[in-house]
Amino acid sequence: MTSLHNRHIDPLILAGLNGTNWHLDDYVKRGGYEALKRILAEKITPEQVIAELKSSSLRGRGGAGFPTGLKWSFMPRQFPGQKYLLCNSDEGEPGTFKDRDIIRYNPHALIEGMVIGAYAMGITVGYNYIHGEIFSEYARFEEALAEARTAGMLGDNICGTGFKFQLHAFHGYGAYICGEETALLESLEGKKGQPRFKPPFPASFGLYGKPTTINNTETFAAVPFVFRLGGEAYAAIGKPNNGGTKIFSVSGDVVRPGNYEIPLGTPFATLLELAGGMRDGKKIKAVIPGGSSAPVIIGDAMMATDMDYDSIAKAGSMLGSGAVIVLDETRCMVKSLLRLAYFYFEESCGQCTPCREGTGWMYRMVHRIEHGEGRPEDLDILNSVADNIQGRTICALGDAAAMPVRAFIKNFREEFEYHIEHKHCLVPAYL
Repeated sequence: MTSLHNRHIDPLILAGLNGTNWHLDDYVKRGGYEALKRILAEKITPEQVIAELKSSSLRGRGGAGFPTGLKWSFMPRQFPGQKYLLCNSDEGEPGTFKDRDIIRYNPHALIEGMVIGAYAMGITVGYNYIHGEIFSEYARFEEALAEARTAGMLGDNICGTGFKFQLHAFHGYGAYICGEETALLESLEGKKGQPRFKPPFPASFGLYGKPTTINNTETFAAVPFVFRLGGEAYAAIGKPNNGGTKIFSVSGDVVRPGNYEIPLGTPFATLLELAGGMRDGKKIKAVIPGGSSAPVIIGDAMMATDMDYDSIAKAGSMLGSGAVIVLDETRCMVKSLLRLAYFYFEESCGQCTPCREGTGWMYRMVHRIEHGEGRPEDLDILNSVADNIQGRTICALGDAAAMPVRAFIKNFREEFEYHIEHKHCLVPAYL
């Protein structure tokens, strides 16, 4: 496969959007719904749709990076009862703000992707679970759904072919834990949003106990472009095993924070340049490359890393949701970790003892260090607590709380030790 990731590639999902051209007519002018119409008109089989998706190397854009075509193949197509298709738009990871922009600026790409998915998996009912703290985006998606129904892109006779798929919006409750797929299922069923044990997995026992496939907003929005370009061409945009473009939410100490859609495998240095470089000419100190749960990477190491799943994993972190948090030389690493530790302490659902108790212990210890009351043994205790949380909880929130603690201490230990010994920050800006 010839890689195109070093060439200039225009955005796909975010191309030509200005905040006013989100309507169905605008989307159709940009080639919208052509992929769906062709699949239905040419009677491309569901098996062929899934095979094309597999060839695209499209991986889940919500954080796990699981191959999308493979996930769709898990759905038991011959199951005689109701099956469900869910979009996870419960975007609550600190630093992540891409999915709400997709809903705001290009909702029909998401709808088309979900309809194609429903056709491929033989599903007739779907839901988009939208984060409870974003209101205008929920209203925008409802408007887009109404347009799609009126145009015959949703309902009981899509494109006049007799294919049925009903899609509904569901406004969530604003809890971070509901972004975990099984907690999302519980919430959608009207129950407290707490994760389920797995197995069974949603593909066999999901919403209301029925087979269910769940994908992220950006994943579904990418699907129409896979079929417009062709699977192999889409894969060639990125790197092997990392197909297509990815939207990165860049925030922190950069000149132009925002969403940037680039081919997977693009060097981080190029992404930083797109964001205008470091603000006020400061030096880069650290980068959290995949949302607040991803281990922090030292700035110099990040400058030598490419933006794809495998490269970032090799550098010791995760691509995650694609939330890139950039920290300059004036940032105190202890204070930065304190903010993250507090978030996970507050957002733990309390179901698992290691997470319920451990996140509180970690927060209180980091708080003590930040406020000049740290003890030399605290760093080893913090690592020990993190070790006893990670891998010992029903869902990944425990891991998400533990990994930042371990990475901050590993990469910036001398700064933590300075705090403990001198009772104040090593960074001049914080003295």
